[in-house]
Amino acid sequence: MTLMRRIVKPLVPVLIAAFFNMTMPVHPVSAAMVGTDAVIDAGKAQSERTRVLAFLERDDVRTQMLSLGISNEEAQARVASLTDSEISRVAAAMDQLPAGGDVGIIGALLFIFIVLLFTDILGLTHIFPAISGKR
Repeated sequence: MTLMRRIVKPLVPVLIAAFFNMTMPVHPVSAAMVGTDAVIDAGKAQSERTRVLAFLERDDVRTQMLSLGISNEEAQARVASLTDSEISRVAAAMDQLPAGGDVGIIGALLFIFIVLLFTDILGLTHIFPAISGKR
């Protein structure tokens, strides 16, 4: 019997603590339906975040940011800290940018060339000697 007491006596506090923990009140967990919109928005935000990070990995963007004093790691950390709505606005702004760079200058030069070509064909100007017939 003394052998049994020596074995059981150290286990008594552990068993009391275990029983006490089992009887403590547990906060109820509530489950709710997750809407399809919430799941789609979360997936969309993650894909937009991936797009922005891929944009930051481009060499031309990286050199421009380094010239502005922003390291690539710092830019990635900033993108990671953006909320879903902020990352959506950044991705929407990226969609608004022209794909080929600054098309405004090239478009303006092309427009001026076409206007001068038509005025030379109509005989109003004499800029292109091959068209106006004067050499």
